[in-house]
Amino acid sequence: MTRVGVDVGGTFTDLVAVRPDGTLEIRKVASTPRDPSIGMFRALDALGARGSGLGARGPLAPNPEPLAPIDVLVHGTTVATNALLERRGARVVLVTTAGFEDLLWLRRQDRAALYDLARDHPPPLVAREDVIGVHERMGPDGPVLDLTEQEVERVTAVVKHLAPESVAIALLFAFRHPGPEERIAGALRAALPDIPVAASHEVLPFFREYERTSTTTAEAYLRPKVGAYVRKTAELSMQRGVRSYYMMTSSGGSLAPDDAAESAASLALSGPAGGVLAASSLIPCLGSDRRDLLTLDMGGTSADASLVHAHGDRNSGPAQIEGAEVIAGVPLALPAILIETVSAGGGSIAAIDEGGALRVGPRSAGAVPGPACYGRGGTEPTVTDACLVLGWLDPDNPLAESVRLDRGMAERAVATLGGDVGGMAAGIVAVATAVMARALKRVSVARGLDPRDMALVPFGGAGPLFGCALADTLGMSRIIIPPHPGVFSALGLAMAPERTDILASFHARLEDLDAETLGRAFAQVYPRDLVERSDVTISKYVDCRFAGQGYEVTVEALRDEPEFIERAFLDAHVARHGHADPGQSIEVVNLRLVAMRNHATTRLPFARNAPGGESVVRPGRREILTRDRERVDARVYPLDDLPANVRVDGPAVLAGRDATALVEPGWHATTLETAVMVLERA
Repeated sequence: MTRVGVDVGGTFTDLVAVRPDGTLEIRKVASTPRDPSIGMFRALDALGARGSGLGARGPLAPNPEPLAPIDVLVHGTTVATNALLERRGARVVLVTTAGFEDLLWLRRQDRAALYDLARDHPPPLVAREDVIGVHERMGPDGPVLDLTEQEVERVTAVVKHLAPESVAIALLFAFRHPGPEERIAGALRAALPDIPVAASHEVLPFFREYERTSTTTAEAYLRPKVGAYVRKTAELSMQRGVRSYYMMTSSGGSLAPDDAAESAASLALSGPAGGVLAASSLIPCLGSDRRDLLTLDMGGTSADASLVHAHGDRNSGPAQIEGAEVIAGVPLALPAILIETVSAGGGSIAAIDEGGALRVGPRSAGAVPGPACYGRGGTEPTVTDACLVLGWLDPDNPLAESVRLDRGMAERAVATLGGDVGGMAAGIVAVATAVMARALKRVSVARGLDPRDMALVPFGGAGPLFGCALADTLGMSRIIIPPHPGVFSALGLAMAPERTDILASFHARLEDLDAETLGRAFAQVYPRDLVERSDVTISKYVDCRFAGQGYEVTVEALRDEPEFIERAFLDAHVARHGHADPGQSIEVVNLRLVAMRNHATTRLPFARNAPGGESVVRPGRREILTRDRERVDARVYPLDDLPANVRVDGPAVLAGRDATALVEPGWHATTLETAVMVLERA
């Protein structure tokens, strides 16, 4: 079975094909921001070209030749994320219970920035005049004010008059009593058959009306644009011989095109999720020294930090968010891998601010024009320019397609900031490191976890260059560089299983439940079309909290017994918050089901052919400038071709075909038989 993963980033589009014999083919091309699908299909078409280069030149072929059969293609996209960031979604009309029209503006009454009184939240995705109040009211136990047929007709007429591009419906207590929403949604779908209608009981059947309304509005806002993109890429992929096409979701799974088009908000973290999923597959490669992993995916536009747990077979894997993930100021309470994104990619622009301080980001040179050293018209200094000035990157090594690095242009760009060019480049690297370190702390220290007990996994085109600097900043002593780190997210996409998340609200005290009652509750939300399939694994989870708490902890319900769930919750609460009171009453508030169908391997398809030693490798040499501004003579090794058991002492540069790693003074690296490279303090 041939599996392909395509990760579209802000600067480069990466493709990894895993052939039936375990061999890999890699393509890396420049992204096309105006239409991300162009870059995707240039990479896919390049897969059919002869040779094993990183990319192909020229425009997208209008009539491509069919490729060798591709059994599974999984695509990670930033279309949903960019639509939220740029506010380029659909014009939405929101239908909600009368009296609650201002809910999206009231929010949770928290400040955008605690100590900045001038900061404000971004505006909601819907205009206030496009919010319609419905004269109905549902309470927790049933109707308070019945929804009449005349009111349904009135609301339908008002929505039709407003001529929206999409409609969101979020009524009070629809998660428990969906009847009124179903009636309004049915009437609107009949009256406006070409307009998407997102109802909250279908999108997020959970309590907390603000998060439910915000998520449903985001779904309606994104569905037209994301749906069109999904259908277009699916059709063009099938024309190229792809048999099964999937979209990566924020939760670390994949959806078929029809399901993905109806779950647009679940693709908001589609791209970054692939790399975290791939990092979780590294855990078996680490042997007995199983540590939690801090991951950092540093691409051209941004850097994404995340956390992978390594505690046992059942509890290992990417950390999931708790509560709502805020993306571009919009809370999304859908299942998602924990990801903290910062503007510190290779293309992030460095500048001197009004106070005379050096800043990196949030502006990015992107794919067009790109960093100054790309020679494509960029003139402002970026992180990539700084790394080239320091000698960490090789001007003769192409990044993708025709992208070759020009050191002279990089030096001229960095010189515009003033001062010594080498010193300024080191300063840019230091600022970028600090920005990324803060993101890593937010997914570890802020969650009560000590990064010094973990291993750092840097990947992406620029990540391995910053591994030692980040580890030193966080006090970490171990770094794991995966095989082909520059396209590691695309590899994670190729490995992604098909996944469906089913959510349901269920409020009860644990002490009032028994195994039979809990089992019946789960049975009511089981996916009917999946429960009989032998190739699908369904896992059960419950969201629990101590009575009176405002937050929950999700635990897996390996058994339906309340006693088992109580012990799992207490253990999880101690691990997450440092304390738990077994004498307090525990509440169950939500049920979750995760249906998984593996259409890919869960193991990395890498292995060294034979062990070797440093004597079989003849390193080159290059003078580099360390981040401490010291000029040193560094050895240069081929990252992708080192045999097992080779030890590399810093300072050294590990130059790969898709990424470059830096072994700083005071560190040494060792290659494992699984092609993983481990860096440790000397």
